[in-house]
Amino acid sequence: MGLTRQYLRYGPTALFGLVASARGNAAFVALRGERGRYVAVPACEHVFVWDARKGEKVLILKGLKQEVSCLCPSPDGLHLAVGYEDGSIRVFSLLSGEANITFNGHKAAVTALQYDHLGGRLVSGSKDTDIIMWDVINESGLYRLKGHKDAVTQVLFLKEKNLLVTSGKDMLVKWWDLDTQHCFKTLVGHRTEVWGMVLVSEEKRLITGSADSELRVWDIAYIEEAKDPDEPESKKSKGASPGVEEDSEEDETLELDEHPEERLVKCSKVGSIMREGRDRVVTLATDQTGKILACHGTGSVLEVFSVLSEEELQKKLEKKMKKAKKKAKQNSEEEPESSVELSLQEEIQRVTNIKASSKIKSFDLILSPKGELKIALLLQNNIIESYNLNLSAQVPQAVRASRITIGGHRSDVRTLAFSSDNIAILSAAAESVKIWNRSTLQCIRTMDCEYALCSLFVPGDRQVIVGTKTGKLQLYDLASGSLIEALDAHDGAVWSIAVSPDQHGFVTGGADKCVKFWEFELVKDESSVQKRLSMKHVRVLQLDEDVLCVRYSPNQKLLAVSLLDCTVKIFYVDTLKFFLSLYGHKLPVLCMDISDDGTLIATGSADRNVKIWGLDFGDCHRSLFAHDDSVMYLQFVVKSHLFFTAGKDGKIKQWDADKFEHIQTLEGHHKEVWCLALSPNGDYVVSASHDKSLRLWERTMEILVLEEEREMQQEAEYEESVAKEAQPVVAGEVQGETGLAGRKTIETIKAAERIMEAIELYREETAKLKEHKAICKAAGKEVPFPANPILLAYGNITPSAYVLEVLKKVKSSELEESLLVLPFSYVPDLLRLFNEYIHLGSEVELLCRALLFLLKIHFGQITSNHMLVTVIENLKKTTISRVSEARDVLGFNMAGLQYLKREIEAKDEVMFFADATDRFEEKRRKRKKKEKMVLAVL
Repeated sequence: MGLTRQYLRYGPTALFGLVASARGNAAFVALRGERGRYVAVPACEHVFVWDARKGEKVLILKGLKQEVSCLCPSPDGLHLAVGYEDGSIRVFSLLSGEANITFNGHKAAVTALQYDHLGGRLVSGSKDTDIIMWDVINESGLYRLKGHKDAVTQVLFLKEKNLLVTSGKDMLVKWWDLDTQHCFKTLVGHRTEVWGMVLVSEEKRLITGSADSELRVWDIAYIEEAKDPDEPESKKSKGASPGVEEDSEEDETLELDEHPEERLVKCSKVGSIMREGRDRVVTLATDQTGKILACHGTGSVLEVFSVLSEEELQKKLEKKMKKAKKKAKQNSEEEPESSVELSLQEEIQRVTNIKASSKIKSFDLILSPKGELKIALLLQNNIIESYNLNLSAQVPQAVRASRITIGGHRSDVRTLAFSSDNIAILSAAAESVKIWNRSTLQCIRTMDCEYALCSLFVPGDRQVIVGTKTGKLQLYDLASGSLIEALDAHDGAVWSIAVSPDQHGFVTGGADKCVKFWEFELVKDESSVQKRLSMKHVRVLQLDEDVLCVRYSPNQKLLAVSLLDCTVKIFYVDTLKFFLSLYGHKLPVLCMDISDDGTLIATGSADRNVKIWGLDFGDCHRSLFAHDDSVMYLQFVVKSHLFFTAGKDGKIKQWDADKFEHIQTLEGHHKEVWCLALSPNGDYVVSASHDKSLRLWERTMEILVLEEEREMQQEAEYEESVAKEAQPVVAGEVQGETGLAGRKTIETIKAAERIMEAIELYREETAKLKEHKAICKAAGKEVPFPANPILLAYGNITPSAYVLEVLKKVKSSELEESLLVLPFSYVPDLLRLFNEYIHLGSEVELLCRALLFLLKIHFGQITSNHMLVTVIENLKKTTISRVSEARDVLGFNMAGLQYLKREIEAKDEVMFFADATDRFEEKRRKRKKKEKMVLAVL
């Protein structure tokens, strides 16, 4: 076997430069016993928890590969449910930062998440139009609700009733009865997509926001006719004020025939509240108490409303009636009291508008016990702002409490550079230049600049030069963080900059069809005695097309210039005479680099190809199809013929220019990668993307084998194809409004394979045991039985116990889907084993769940198999007895816990009253003492 070239793997080290992604939503979380201080925000595939007061990152909930699309904290404040772009949901513990539970059910991004008021159930809505109910305690899916024709935008539980309200982009609001799992009512009063929805006034009002400037208000009435047939119909909706749009649709009243109570729900439109924004509602939300309502559109204004409580409404109504009576007396008229009503604008009052510094993407609000409203805003430009609003003030005004900005740029980073000592990283965007420490990933300098397109560290690493879109070269001093000098270098954008190998100067290429040569020089500074660094224009090379990229050869004899006419021209540096023209790309060459030995030049183009050329004759060695979109950046690794490319497809790839092979792909960015930079020693790669993140990759000591890499890639592709396959159909199931919660994934297939292997091992061992007994009988003595190594590894357990162990290891959320793909030939053995396990009383709950599911999906085959009749009969007896035993134990424990609770409450009450009595006695003693003193003075 010949020698193969060894490559070292580059792995992800860190994600930095990102405050928050604009993709998901912000949410206040309770941490360290404090509410309203910590804000959880999506950050690409992770979730960052920021301390809004200090502006520090306190916790990172690490994701896998997919981008976060939705967040929802649990009511107890201990967990955070996170929805991802691929449809998976992970529940993190905020105490440990670990993901305890994973749910896989949706085929597309999760768009809405909501816990019920106890935190035991979680409902999710997705772009795939399905709604899935999850059991958080049992870590399993309950059922899937189908009915919406477009993406689900919001899901809400009703605390009092077992109902669910959902809205979607199909212009519908649907009401679901969770007892019967069907949609019993649909509101059709919207002409455009329903983007947001909230419940207020103790769940007696529903407010919806759509693509216009109206917030539609609906009255909800529950009529329990079965309990009291003589009960009068709920009072009619209050009249809307002038200028409020009245409902044109008739009220819908639908009876639930399936429900034993024959519950009637009446939902009628009251009117509309007009927003100031003319665009669509992006987020509509209330605080936990439902007293404050807030919404925002695609702009930068958050509108805050106050929803009056029943007591406040009563007081207001009494005041209004008094005024009406007084007016009637003055006019000597008899005005009936019933005509005095509150308008919708009086019930839901506008508090204030909050103007953010940029477009708002999401918000969350929390009302403190003192009556102060805290609002966290997630902005489009990588900022989190928090505001405080004092509601008790005469004119409430929002005060900005904090602003988290230091951790990143406001716009996309367009250029990166490494310092010569591999320690500092420069990143520049449309508004600022930042210097980062590579080891700590902290921003150590921020300097204002114009729209930056290219940059470099000046030899010595004390200054940096930035080329801008307006054609300027800006020279910054890092020690003071100030702009030393700004020169008008080009008439158009400065697209490229490259330092000369002798480090005495640099070259720039611009949109004015010029290549300009510059030298560093020291000039006398007017403000100080010391000399400072400056840039001196030496000569110019005029060309026929815009210059997109310039690069020196390592020996400084040649200069490569990429032009807008899709060619790369090579010139001699000393005479500026033309040497070679590299043509072959169909679209302009956006990036290129020359290897350290000066023999190869690699060019990356907008035509998605990378071409490798020899610099001696300009011959094309190979053309590689590199990315699925434009190749944005290309750079060789120092002292090698390996190079990295970055593409608009969000991937970074490493290539071998000698063997023309693709070595590895660095996946992590979720949007276009604009640029990358390699450290001078080749150990680090830093990249910047449209997802606002900067990522650092490090060369590890792990040897990368290309064959293994290809195999892993094929496996990943297979796993992806499995997830996209059609879901298995359950026999006898009617395809209606409900379905199974889970979906087939590679994990469920692997779990089913493990169960099959365990049953096969059980069959083999049982057969061997029979043979062994026969041998022993024939020999008339005990012959040692050879133990199975797998069973030995589990502590020399029996084959049947091993099957139970394998079954227990299947994730609760994947159990049904794993059993669904299990072939029927394994089911009879499984049922016999279940009978054995349940008889012994082990794992009754798990086994009953699996048993009932298998009976449901294989009912026809099981009932028609005479061999299984006795097994089913035995299962019937053992299951009923064991389940009733388990229920008795649970009931006894519940009764015991309730007794303890009552004891503790009674003890607390006695202590509370004793404490109150002591205080009362003390007050009385003080009063008597005071009275005695007054009498003594008199």
